[in-house]
Amino acid sequence: MEKNLIISDPAIMMGKPVVAGTRITVELILEKLAAGETIEQLLQAYPRLTERGIRAALDFASKALKADVVYPVSNLSK
Repeated sequence: MEKNLIISDPAIMMGKPVVAGTRITVELILEKLAAGETIEQLLQAYPRLTERGIRAALDFASKALKADVVYPVSNLSK
């Protein structure tokens, strides 16, 4: 993935990771895709978003989850 396509700046969206040049968070992209939206629908809804940005968000999330942290899955569905 291209470096610096996902950034975190305390002045933008309270420091949440976003696609560079937008206020679109990695979190939002993951939520929309998990809810069944397609990449094409995301691109239509957010004109500043690119497919590279979406893939960078997925790559970022994947790498973030590789950390040695145990997540209580049973609490996530509530």
